[in-house]
Amino acid sequence: MANLPIKKDPRLLVGVESSDDAGVYLLNEDTALIQTLDFFTPIVDSPYDFGRIAAANALSDVYAMGGRPVTAMNIVCFPAGDLPESVLRETLEGGLEKIHESGAVLAGGHSVDDAEFKYGLSVTGIVHPQKLLTNAGSRIGDRLILSKAIGTGILATAVKGNIADQKIADLLVRVTSTLNRQAAETVQAFSPTACTDITGFGLAGHLFEMARASGKQLQIDTSSIPILESAIQFGEMGLFPAGAYANKKHFSGPVTVDPRINDILADILFDPQTSGGLVHSLPASKAAECLAALRDKGVDAHLIGEVAGDDACGKVVFM
Repeated sequence: MANLPIKKDPRLLVGVESSDDAGVYLLNEDTALIQTLDFFTPIVDSPYDFGRIAAANALSDVYAMGGRPVTAMNIVCFPAGDLPESVLRETLEGGLEKIHESGAVLAGGHSVDDAEFKYGLSVTGIVHPQKLLTNAGSRIGDRLILSKAIGTGILATAVKGNIADQKIADLLVRVTSTLNRQAAETVQAFSPTACTDITGFGLAGHLFEMARASGKQLQIDTSSIPILESAIQFGEMGLFPAGAYANKKHFSGPVTVDPRINDILADILFDPQTSGGLVHSLPASKAAECLAALRDKGVDAHLIGEVAGDDACGKVVFM
């Protein structure tokens, strides 16, 4: 994208410059439009669950911007000659469940015949411009709260390899199909300054994007990061997706991991997540109350670190 002659528009509040979770366009003084899309190949066997997971993943970008979804459109690549139509129907039914749970409506979609099955959504949301959250607003002294445990990439690899039992497979579905709606709506009452959702770049990569966009150094207490059950065990078996190694290589400069941290845990920090949680940056004075409110709402939230200082290039330190 760097060499493309992208047109500038003062109404485009969030574009490609800050690697944020969605684009945001100002409609009027009370309303800004949020636009995002995401789709991927199945990570579980059940078409219905795949639809739920993919939809939750796409909807998450709107929550990361402080907004609410209003419409969604299906994106489908389907091998019509290789899979029965029932697989597509069940996938769309699962996606529709999550669209309705978010409060949005399905407005249509597009499909193509493709050798590899892929599904996701294009989502439009709205937010008041003064309540818009980006990944660029963190302030020195802010605390960082993560709303979901990490390790879904490893669990998905174990499930695909028929190594994980049904309990772990069910855990993967439950975590990845849970909307970030409750977390996003709860945090709004505690003056958040920035937000991002944790997806393909892993916790380390998305925290760096927040650090770079904000011009800050983030200091993370690795012992406070929630890890999904069996993720470390599967990691010790080498069941990391290829994306984890790519993330680690790409972010090795601006992301520092204390050498005393266990090697497997250090690698999990780069594990690409599907439909991961939100990381909110918010004033230290409100962090404890916010954390309690999130947990009262059933959100598996954890305080994982703080904004430690300025850094023009952005830096993340895992301690």
